[in-house]
This record gives sequence, C-alpha cells and structure tokens, in this order.
Amino acid sequence: MILPIAQVAVDNATIHFDRLYSYRIPQPLDGKVWPGSMVLVPFGRGDKPRMAVVLAVDSCEGEDVPRGLKTLHDATPEQARLTPDLLELVRFLKERTFCTWFEAVRAVIPYGAQYRAAMVDGHPVMQSRLTRSTERVYTLAGELPPKPKPGPRQQAAVEALRQGPLTARQLDEVGISKSTLDTLCQKGVLVVAEQDKALDLFAGIPFDPQPLTLAPEQQRAYDALLPDLEDRSPHAALLHGVTGSGKTIVFLKLIERTLELGRKALVLVPEISLTPQIIRRLKSTFGSRLAVQHSALNNTERLLQWRMIQQGNADIVVGTRSAVFAPLRDIGLIIIDEEQEHTYQSESAPRYDAHDVAKKRAAMENALLVFASATPLTETYHAAESGKYKLLALTQRYGGRPLPRVDFVDMRAELTAGNPREVSNRLVQELRRNLENGEQSILLLNRRGYHTVGMCATCGHVLKCPNCSVPLVYHKPQQALMCHHCGHTVHPLPTLCPECGGKIAYSGFGTQRVEEELAELLPGARILRMDQDSTSQKNAHEKMLAQFARQEYDILLGTQMVAKGLDFEKVTLVGVLGIDSLLFGQGFRAYESVFSLVTQVIGRGGRAQLPGRALIQTAVPNHPVLQLAAAQDYEAFYREEIAFRKFGLYPPFCAFCVVGFVGEQEGAVFIAAQRFSVLLAQFAAKQPNIPLRILGPAPMGIAMLNGKYRYKLTLKCRNDASFRALLQQTLDAYAQEKLPQKASVILDFHSDGDL
Repeated sequence: MILPIAQVAVDNATIHFDRLYSYRIPQPLDGKVWPGSMVLVPFGRGDKPRMAVVLAVDSCEGEDVPRGLKTLHDATPEQARLTPDLLELVRFLKERTFCTWFEAVRAVIPYGAQYRAAMVDGHPVMQSRLTRSTERVYTLAGELPPKPKPGPRQQAAVEALRQGPLTARQLDEVGISKSTLDTLCQKGVLVVAEQDKALDLFAGIPFDPQPLTLAPEQQRAYDALLPDLEDRSPHAALLHGVTGSGKTIVFLKLIERTLELGRKALVLVPEISLTPQIIRRLKSTFGSRLAVQHSALNNTERLLQWRMIQQGNADIVVGTRSAVFAPLRDIGLIIIDEEQEHTYQSESAPRYDAHDVAKKRAAMENALLVFASATPLTETYHAAESGKYKLLALTQRYGGRPLPRVDFVDMRAELTAGNPREVSNRLVQELRRNLENGEQSILLLNRRGYHTVGMCATCGHVLKCPNCSVPLVYHKPQQALMCHHCGHTVHPLPTLCPECGGKIAYSGFGTQRVEEELAELLPGARILRMDQDSTSQKNAHEKMLAQFARQEYDILLGTQMVAKGLDFEKVTLVGVLGIDSLLFGQGFRAYESVFSLVTQVIGRGGRAQLPGRALIQTAVPNHPVLQLAAAQDYEAFYREEIAFRKFGLYPPFCAFCVVGFVGEQEGAVFIAAQRFSVLLAQFAAKQPNIPLRILGPAPMGIAMLNGKYRYKLTLKCRNDASFRALLQQTLDAYAQEKLPQKASVILDFHSDGDL
C-alpha cells in the first residue's frame, strides 16, 4: 500500500531548527495536499497543533513508513495554497535572507489570507484569520412559469438578470427585495452563490484617459525600452531623469503597451504618501482593473485586493515594498520608482531588498524591470554604467522648465546676528513673499517631535529611554517624552534631573517646534504638518496631500515623506532645515542619503509654469555634497562617491552583510559575537577562494533596543552560493555550541552597516 507523505516547515521555528518534517497525509486529504498548501500538524512532545507549509509531497510503501510518523490534522482549500511562483519566492527568501520558512510565507501572503489553528468539536482545524467578506450573486437559470402569474417585481428581476449576474446590492438598488429573489430561487428561475465582495477603493476617481504625449527625450527613452518590453525575455534598465523630467509619462506609455500585449504591470513606490498621486494617474488612464497593496489598507481591504489579483481581475498592481509579492501572473513590466529609497529594504525578517525580489520575478516572468530615479543608488548606476542594465537619461525638465535656483543660509551667521530660532530670517522673508503672491511652499525637516534632547543643566545627564540607548524626544501636544523606537512614554514632563535634582533644559528641534515658530512668525499662514505623528490615522496621507493640492494650506512642513514624488503646480519655494545631523551621520551611505534627500526635495519646486527656488539652511554651506545637490549634478556626485566606495571596499565592489547578536546580558552577547567571528574565520580559512573580511564585534549604532543588548559583525564578502553555504555552516556550529541561548542571530545583507 502506497501512502502519501508531506514534507513541511513549521511555524514559530528558530533559524537554527528550521528544517523539514515528515507527516502522513490522511485519506480524506489525499489528493488535496500539494506543495504550497498550508496545513495543521501535531508538533513536539505534546503534539500541540501548529501551522506549517508543505514544501514537497512524496509517497512511500506502507511497510517503509517510519514508525511513529504523525498524521497531519487539516489543510487549507486549494485556492488558499501558494502558487508555484509564490512558492519559488518563498524558497528565494529562505536562501537569500536566512529567514525561516514561515517568515518567508508571511511576507508573501497578507495577514487576511493566512490561517490559524482552532479547535472545533474537540478536533484541531484550520480557520481563516479573517471572516470572508462575501456577497450574494444571482444568475438567471430558467424562465418564469406562467402560473401562478408572476408579479411585476419578479418580471423586473428576470429582465435585469438577462444581461448577466448581479449582486443582491445591485438588485436592491433597483427595488428588487431579498424575498422576491428567494421566491425565484425556490422556483428554479434563479440560482444564488456567494462571491468575494467587490471593493473599489478608487470609485471617486473618474476614468478619463488623456492622450499620452511624449517630449522628444521621453520618446527616445520609450523607443529604447520598447524592444526589451516586447521580446518576452528578462531585461533591466535604469531610467535616470532629473526631477520633473516626466518619468511618470514614460511609465504610463510602457504600461499602456504592456496591456496591449496582454500582460500585467507591477509598479512599486517607496512611500505610502506617494501612492495617491500614482493611483490617480493610473486609474484615470487605465480604469478600474487596478489593485493596491500597502500597509495603510486594513486587513480586509488588503485581503480583497489580494484576492482580486489572485483571481486575475487586476491588470496593474501598485504598492510599496510588499507589493513585489503580489500574485500577478504573466508580468510583462516591473517599475521601481524612486529606487534609491531605503524603504525598499525590509527591516524585519525576512530582511529582503525589493530590488532583489523584483530581479527574481523579472527573470521568472521574462519581464522588463525598470529602475527609475533622479538620484539612483550608487550600485544601480554602476551596474548601468557597466552595461548590466540599459542606461537611459532624461536631462531636461518636462516642458523645458528650469530647475529651481538654490541658495544657502549660513546658520552660524544667523546665530551671530541674534536669531536663535530654527527658521532663518531669509527663509521667513521668502515664505512671506510666497504668501503675498498666493504661492505654496514645502519645508523639509527630517526630525519629528518638539525638542529632541532633555539634559540636566547642572550635571549634564541626558534623559534616555530605559529600554533603548537613545534620548527621549519631547512631544508638546502630549506634554510627554517619547521613545521613537519602542514607544516608551514619560508623563508628566520631567523638570528636575533624576540624578542630581538639577533643572532639565530641553533643546533641539523637530517638526512640532518649527510649526509653532512658523505660526508665530507668519500669522495667518495655513500650515500643514506631515510626519509620522500627524499621519497615523487611516488615509491621512491622501487627505492631507489632497488638501494641499486644493491650496487649502500655504506651507507643507514634513519629514522625508514630503521630499519625493510629489507634484504641486503652485509650489515655488522649498526650504531644507536640519540637514547637518544627517550629513555627519553613521554608515557609508550617509553622503548618498543626504545628496538624494536634498536633490529630491529641491525638485518639488517650480514643476509648473511658475519658476522655483530653494533655500538650504546649514552650518557648512561649502560642504561639497550640499553644493553638488544644489547644482543637481548627480554625475559629479557619483564620480566622487564611486571613488570613495572603491577605496574603502564598499558596495558595489563587495557585498555587505551585518551579523547582529541580540540578548539580555551584554557580556554574553559580546562573547557570542566573538565566538561566531572565530568560527567563521576557521571555516573560511579552509576555503581561501571565498573572499571575506570580518570587522568587529562592535556595539550597534543603537546599542540597546527594547531592553536587549546588540552587537554586530560586519562582513565584506561576495554574496554568492559559496559564501551563503559558509555562513550556514557557521550558523550550524553556533547552534551546536548552544550559543543562541546567549544571543539570537540576525543576518542582514545590503545594510548600511547597522541594523
């Protein structure tokens, strides 16, 4: 007798014990369990029900079945299992990021489509985490019998359904009640079924396609990309265009052609705040077969959008990083807009880079992958210059508009002149001029809160989070100190030092304080603050940006979410505040990040008929990075940056892997990190063909987070199969020595040097 056996990976496994386990498939589920199925299995000594994913299905002769082999409890329906493409992405994440199997599954499937263990009548079963949002749909199955004589409502229902199936809600809107429909079902005239409730998130956006007219430079870029789009082979390209050069119109033309070819398009953006504008363009141009995937949707909305994609009812998917896993089939085009943004890198397991997943999907689907940015990552531009990607440049603003004029304000001179505020006198003058002219302004300050440091004036003690090694930030509306990492809150606001009893002095500035200063300096100015605090409510980004677009506000003050991708015709002034703290930040990407942020925010101005101007407030106005950003000279910045990267052996000349160690006892964490370093060096010595440099161990930039101490090793390596095998060998040896009990391990590729 041949018995089917499932090889599964279980939920809640550590990286050191994440292996495949065998289970017998019971007779009722024979033929219903496949690779990619979610199943419920008895696990461990107590046989506690645990979720698992099936990675292989084998068969075995009855007498060869191992004694004591357990039988799985339950399996999800066929439509809930991972498709072969999604299962391939799970394998890719597992191999490349060293996450567990189930961490990869959770990344690929949204929460609402996942299942959980439950008990029904004493038996372990699987239940969907969300109750399905369904509605009744009616279909005409026969004609009305002449007797008894049908009423007018029954006749109206039959006539309405001759055009095709309709939902109960649609029939109710034309006056046909549920009782009428029930009667017709009893007579066999109609049949009723349940289907997923339709969810049109964009009902308020009219379908209003306009001719897509390309400027000569845009047309040349489109013509160069078209053969790669049409030949059904994997290709990659970088569209490098100055801010305001009209990259979006090139995207729209490429999507238009993709749909004509009968294929699908995937568009990734770095921030939720950027999705409303791109959604509006896509919906008005291409209609309702558009789906969205991002974290601002609630679980039900995200599930329904995911099912819409899964069922083939979406031609275009737009979203943030996680949308790269959308279950689209036959993808012809993948676009990563503002590809330089760090938000494309996941900061929790699995620590994937959307760039890498997009490359994998383009290879799997034989699709064209387009990276786009005014300030591309140094690695991306190097790959394009080296011929790995096709390089296309848009050097002119759309419509021939000039780039904004940029001036610097020396904040040292402001202080000498007796201005202690964070807003310079020159910036106040320019803002006042814009108010008088009825024009709008955008101000960038990448620090939220009111004061950023509370320090004792007597002994110098800094008020820090007890759980994290960072200063607490004063938030004036709450009259409290808050940790921006773990959420710890101190209320009421301390006034005396806990160490010596001296007076606490608060200093530093964030968006809340600058908002207050602006209100005092510019009475009557309508100021919109956009940061993580003000955008916490659902759809807050979309509502705020719509209000600013309708010119209900004069000044948009915000963190980096206002720096890129936004297009407002009345914005003529951009101000950059507090940039120096980023300029002297940690990590080899510090200069790249500052150049990108300043270049991008300057580009928000002068995008329509009115010319733009920008002011950069800094204590180092002659700093070369700021000067190059002001000149919008990416090529010159790239030449400087690539020389630094080559000299210091940083990406793209090596891969960067940070191995983090986290635990409750600092000494034990350091010892564990040190031992891992020794093990890795020993194994590497036996394979001298694998290039490797080990730096550390050293404390992370935030040495304690959520009450746990954190150390790191920095590995300069070549991220290939040989190195990953070496790393896995070291992880296995680390586990054999029971070191995970002292410190758990976090692996992060593509990091900027910290976690």
